[in-house]
Amino acid sequence: MREKIIHKSTELFLTLGFKSVTMDDIANEMGISKKTIYKHFDNKTQLVETTALSLFELISTGINMICDLKKNPIEEIYDIKRFVMEHLKNEKSSPQYQLQKYYPKIFLSLKQKQFDVMQDCVIENLKRGIALELYRETINVEFISRMYFSGIITIKDNDLFPLKIFSQNMLMEYYLEYHLRGICSPKGLETLASLIKNNQSTIE
Repeated sequence: MREKIIHKSTELFLTLGFKSVTMDDIANEMGISKKTIYKHFDNKTQLVETTALSLFELISTGINMICDLKKNPIEEIYDIKRFVMEHLKNEKSSPQYQLQKYYPKIFLSLKQKQFDVMQDCVIENLKRGIALELYRETINVEFISRMYFSGIITIKDNDLFPLKIFSQNMLMEYYLEYHLRGICSPKGLETLASLIKNNQSTIE
């Protein structure tokens, strides 16, 4: 039952938002009593933390599996983007923004975990891209990897990038192009141009 509660809660939180969804909503959706939920979770904050960490582990495992394939580094970035967006349901409720605003302690803990996972993946991607002459050999890997993470966090700020102007899918497309154009070699830009053309139809 605990796993079923986590699964349904994650679905509702991603669709409607961490703040909007109540314990009553979850109980009603599952056809169980609220008391049943409280047998497994002391309060909503604990449930939010558990679902956020569960989703993080799921996405992290998927990202690591994509990285293990050692594909073209530029294609790899787009594959990761597609995988993440699928599991976050295109972030209709801006989960990261809501966590930061309403559950700051959970957000900060998750942010550090995200950084640790992304650093390894991004640094490996950058080094491989340089070795394959897809990225410029003059880039500073440590600097770019941190800038990449910082940008990913920033574009999820709804105050800076309102959802009524930018969909999350659109923001990710724009950001990936922005990131890659800054580090690609002429050879890499050819690959990027092809990928952008193929991805145009997915921008909402």
